[in-house]
Amino acid sequence: MVESSIQPAMSAPNDRLTELGWTPFFSAQVSPEADAGLCPVRVMAVHRGKIAVAGAGGDRLIAPHIADAPDEESHATVGDWLLIDEATSQIARILHRANVFKRRTPGNVRKTQLIAANVDTLFIVASCNQDFNLARLERYLVLAREVGVTPVIVLTKVDKTDTAETYAEAARGLQPGLHVETVNAKDAQSVARLAAWCGPGKTVALLGSSGVGKSTLIKTLTGLAAIATQAVREADGKGRHTTTVREMHRLAQGGWLMDTPGMRELHLSDADEGLADVFDDIVMLAQQCRFSNCGHGAEPGCAVQAGLADGTLDPVRFARWQKLTAEEAVNAARGKRRSRT
Repeated sequence: MVESSIQPAMSAPNDRLTELGWTPFFSAQVSPEADAGLCPVRVMAVHRGKIAVAGAGGDRLIAPHIADAPDEESHATVGDWLLIDEATSQIARILHRANVFKRRTPGNVRKTQLIAANVDTLFIVASCNQDFNLARLERYLVLAREVGVTPVIVLTKVDKTDTAETYAEAARGLQPGLHVETVNAKDAQSVARLAAWCGPGKTVALLGSSGVGKSTLIKTLTGLAAIATQAVREADGKGRHTTTVREMHRLAQGGWLMDTPGMRELHLSDADEGLADVFDDIVMLAQQCRFSNCGHGAEPGCAVQAGLADGTLDPVRFARWQKLTAEEAVNAARGKRRSRT
């Protein structure tokens, strides 16, 4: 009996697939009998009209979507695992994702655009200068927790300040047990402290505003000198985003680092679980309010207001929670209206 070409990948993944991040989560979705003649590949980069994929049989460029399937969910994004026809290179199926980041399509709020899939760790990058912003970090934490990705806050430009630990302590205060690392993105020895999340088969994504040193960090982690970097304006510490292609870079520790320009334009939507995780202290207080629909203003028996009054709840943190909760409610309502039209 002739065995399927995909059989080895399903029963015992070869070293190449394991290096790319193939896990039992994906192999469990494939049947050697039903998927005979297909081979698993991972999307390594998304270009205009083509995607670069890699698998046991090598690298190739293929069409980014399944034929006759117009829905955006049928389009592959960076990090996806696909089954393709080994002879024609056509996508037969996109495997279920462990997680996926998506955003509203620019210029068309009725559609969503897939940004990145199957991420293990999210490096939330900020800099130890005037661009440091706790509210922005909290927003990114909510996004990570909602998707189910482990967040690590990476504070860069420690070589340009004498108060790096002050920034780190402020970041650690956002959530108990949060991983916070301070690095000089230009120094390989300093960046090496991120190695724990960059091991073989692991996938890391980057999220952060322009000018915080993401491209420099990638350059040091991977040794890819060709990655573009741009200078930061001295006046306000801001820079211009340099990434134009969604792609994965090989890390020295054996993992993969994903860089994509769309990550910085993610918005809160249907992020109830992420908000509850990041602001669990406020959520627990709110559950003690006398009324279940308490607005946490002047209502009698409001446990949140009591926490503000006795100092157990930081009013600035509470204001940030209110802002993010309101934004999430607005975006969720817009999503519901789009689904009905």
